[in-house]
Amino acid sequence: MSAGLFGLFDDVAALARLAAASADDVGAAAGRATTKAAGVVIDDTAVTPQYVHGLAAKRELPIIRRIALGSLRNKMLIILPVALLLSQFLPWLLTPILMLGGAYLCFEAAEKIWGALRGHGAHGADESATKSEDEVVSGAVRTDLILSAEIMVISLNEVAAEGFWSRLAILTVVALAITVVVYGVVALIVKMDDVGLHLVERSTGLAGRVGRLMVSSMPKVLSVISVVGTAAMLWVGGHIELVGLDELGWHSPYEAVHHLEEKVRDAAGRLGGVLAWLVNTAASAALGLLIGGAMVAVAHLLPFGSQKAAAH
Repeated sequence: MSAGLFGLFDDVAALARLAAASADDVGAAAGRATTKAAGVVIDDTAVTPQYVHGLAAKRELPIIRRIALGSLRNKMLIILPVALLLSQFLPWLLTPILMLGGAYLCFEAAEKIWGALRGHGAHGADESATKSEDEVVSGAVRTDLILSAEIMVISLNEVAAEGFWSRLAILTVVALAITVVVYGVVALIVKMDDVGLHLVERSTGLAGRVGRLMVSSMPKVLSVISVVGTAAMLWVGGHIELVGLDELGWHSPYEAVHHLEEKVRDAAGRLGGVLAWLVNTAASAALGLLIGGAMVAVAHLLPFGSQKAAAH
């Protein structure tokens, strides 16, 4: 009987080692998948602070917390199940669905630019301050849904060769890690002025001077981040459309951009990689602006769009 008990302990130990090895594999695969999606993660981090720009300081962290929870719900309850099921049974649907999300990002960015050109951009902070918390959160969570979908699909493509349960485990780790990183960084960004004020109150030396610089510069930093966030939406949305068109069979736009990238890379020497990336980014943003601008024209300039705008 004791031999059987020791045999059971050996089996349990072997299973534990296997589980540990599997956890290591999941962690490594999640790391690779997250690295592939790093560009969109940066965009997500740049886009989010604009939703709390101009709001009362006491509302910032509660709103970020609610957006983070909404983001996690997006990933775990909507994107992850849908992506896994579609990749398992209808993989051809992933690209069109992602392109619809990309078009929404292009529209939202182009609408912000249109508002700024019409002279409404200067009142953005006042408008944000008068929005209810539910309106701010719902707008941010809608945008996050598209960016999170892009992150998760990129990650899914990276681990497509894995089994179903491995993909589920890896994407769960990616969803949790990215949500913590993005909204942790966002919280730090929007509270930097409070940190600076604390330094000013506690010190009159170098720390105090740093604190005053932080307090005075944060409004400008948040304004810059808002602009970067708008540009990021154009870039990400346009890139989704560019790649999607190629996957759906219209290769000319993607091939033209890729050919230009290669020419720049070959001509620029050591800076070739960076400049080639900038070419791709600019081309994606230009396509995003074209698509978003067309959608804004339909929404605001055509007769039914003008009536809708007048109603607001």
